[in-house]
Amino acid sequence: MIIKVPPEFDSKFRFILVAAERAKQIQNGAPPKIDVKSAKPAFIALREVEQNLIRYEILEEAIEEEEIIEDVEGLP
Repeated sequence: MIIKVPPEFDSKFRFILVAAERAKQIQNGAPPKIDVKSAKPAFIALREVEQNLIRYEILEEAIEEEEIIEDVEGLP
């Protein structure tokens, strides 16, 4: 299975994170946004994200927390 990372994603890592979160939603009962033969939540989620059916948002607060962690880790 070959998955193409849409150009909207800044990295493959973010693509996989979004798909993983979506797979959790499907496992917890969220209805799929596409019709597929597979019943596997991970496969469904990857296809949904690949087809740009899932929106995600990067929150500034999370970025600031990462910067703080990096600053603290760099201390002696």
